Amino acid sequence: MWNWLRSLAAFTRYSANQVFAGKFVYFLLLALLTFCTVVIVHTVQEEVPPNPEAIYYFLLVPGVLLTFYPSAYCVQSDVDGRMIETLFGIPNYRYKVWLARHLVQHLVVAVLLLLLAIVCEAALADFSVGAMVIHLMFPILFLSSIGFMLATLIRGSGNGVATILLIIIMVFWMTKSAAGGTRWDLYLNPFEQADSYENIALDAAVLYNRIYLLVGAVAATLLGLLRLQKREKFV
Repeated sequence: MWNWLRSLAAFTRYSANQVFAGKFVYFLLLALLTFCTVVIVHTVQEEVPPNPEAIYYFLLVPGVLLTFYPSAYCVQSDVDGRMIETLFGIPNYRYKVWLARHLVQHLVVAVLLLLLAIVCEAALADFSVGAMVIHLMFPILFLSSIGFMLATLIRGSGNGVATILLIIIMVFWMTKSAAGGTRWDLYLNPFEQADSYENIALDAAVLYNRIYLLVGAVAATLLGLLRLQKREKFV
């Protein structure tokens, strides 16, 4: 049992190093700095303490930031590191490698968000930490899967993927006023304060929204894996 746990820990550490291109500490510090900046700015501008609705966005920003680089540069990192040829040389196994990295990436982000959520719950407002992290992971999973798919469509051009992914993020944010509170809102906040009638509508919108995001993430990931069958496009 202990040998299996040690092997799992070693594999997770190695995969995280590959996912974040050996720059995990820098991403962690940047995410923490962004989180602290957002909290401080809100505290200065607002006279009342932040509620769970505001904390959701506090945590969403570093979560998206942490997943942005590994999603956009996942294929380019293999190309630059001369790992792409090795991966394509192992029939069927390459899919397990990319899926494992995808999983490890989100596990790392989820753990970091969990720690930040615990701090927020202890210092800022009372809310369900587990529910907060689970809801945050839906848009993060969707955006990272879109980034992975784009990386395979643009054949490993990290800068191109990063640009398109940033445009997608900004477009969804700019259209939030129109789609806000509906099932089509990527940043739909389940912690919004509303009366009892509006809560029923919000719960239904959140349910459909999470289903759409999950289906979209799975479809984007599968499309990316199918694109990786075309070896000559990347080698």
